[in-house]
Amino acid sequence: MATISRIIHEKQTDPAVGKLLDNPEPMVESFPYDHDNSAFVRIARRDFERAIKVPSSFISDASSHFASTYQAWTDACLSNKFKGILPMLEKTLVISRQMADFFPGYDHIADPLIDFSDYGLKANNVRKIIIELRQQLIPLVQTVTAQEIADDSCLHKHFPEKKQLDFSAQMIKAFGFNFSRGRQDQSPHPFTISLSIDDVRITTRIIEGDLSWGFFSTTHEAGHPMYEQGIKRSFEDTPLKRGTSSSIHESQSRTWENLVSRSRPFWEYFYPHLQKTFPEQLNPVSLDSFYRAVNKVQRSVIRTEADELTYNLHVMIRFELELQLMEGELAVKDLPEAWRAAYQRVLGLSTDNDSDGCMQDIHWFSKMIGGAFQGYTLGNIISAQFFERALQAHPEIPQEFRKGEFHTLRNWLTEHIYQHGRKFTTTELIQRITGEGLSIGPYIRYLKKKFSELHKIEKH
Repeated sequence: MATISRIIHEKQTDPAVGKLLDNPEPMVESFPYDHDNSAFVRIARRDFERAIKVPSSFISDASSHFASTYQAWTDACLSNKFKGILPMLEKTLVISRQMADFFPGYDHIADPLIDFSDYGLKANNVRKIIIELRQQLIPLVQTVTAQEIADDSCLHKHFPEKKQLDFSAQMIKAFGFNFSRGRQDQSPHPFTISLSIDDVRITTRIIEGDLSWGFFSTTHEAGHPMYEQGIKRSFEDTPLKRGTSSSIHESQSRTWENLVSRSRPFWEYFYPHLQKTFPEQLNPVSLDSFYRAVNKVQRSVIRTEADELTYNLHVMIRFELELQLMEGELAVKDLPEAWRAAYQRVLGLSTDNDSDGCMQDIHWFSKMIGGAFQGYTLGNIISAQFFERALQAHPEIPQEFRKGEFHTLRNWLTEHIYQHGRKFTTTELIQRITGEGLSIGPYIRYLKKKFSELHKIEKH
């Protein structure tokens, strides 16, 4: 990993690249800002100028460290020994601060790392919107979790692996995932890898005793390759051939996972087909019961098992902790206790098992600290902003879901998001589509409407 990363970085920072970028700039100035040629040179220049600020030796050493830390993390999780990973995590924090210091002039030390994931966003901006969301979210979570917890036992019967895989493939094919330009396999943790616009691969995880795991990991991951497959073909082999940011990418996975495949119109079409696939398990279960089961709300200590309503609380905890680590307000050795205190304060739960606590996520043990988690919550917020605009333009979209049709939504997303690749930044794309900046309003409206109806709570 160290050798490969060093070679890549040396090629990215070759002075010849800078000279090549100088040549077209006078010509490109005659094009409008949103012209493809302008975007090509602008983003290639941004990538080059960012890369040359970081020594190749640093990139090589950091990659080697992360590879070693990942292996040590797997062992520490199995033995529940945070002390076994502590020295390496302390070094990760040092490396993360060093990386930030290659980009002086920041307002917050985490700004450069957040910038890598979401160009132009800063820690204080993200913190402000997360605080605003938390103020709205916690009362809603308290109200919903005070109600009777939905019975999801129908999801915990025996569902053969092959049938789950086949059915989930049918769902994402209906969405528009092109299997001639991608594929789906299995892995312990679902992920997406894009090798080209015509080769985008996803994995899912099938648990025969839990129907929801495979379905929703598949519909979540499908949002990523559909984004990549929708990028303009002329962007292949250019710096524009990727999604623009982690939060926009996450907004697409959340759109297809939550706004589409956890919606009632979606299951009004697919549930009868699912019952035919698993008649013994599901024929006695009504659509209402199944819909409540896949939208069950219950506090938990594990982020990846969290429901749609409480999920962001997990992200908020992590975001605040990594900012405190980067600021020097929190020592790495004190992370387990700070984690437990935060979970008790925010979710009313805690665990003495660090494998289910501060070691449960791979992020801090395979990459830099800072900028790792905010994309999940920003993606949820942005997905609702975009979806609200799509419904305003095409009110027929929910009715199409009831018929198993998703082309109108997919075409709208392709036109407004997918085709552009990296052409626009996160904030530019939100402004172009919604006419306003990042806002929690649509997301809060969506959550209140959905869960008030599910739990028959009076809306205020």
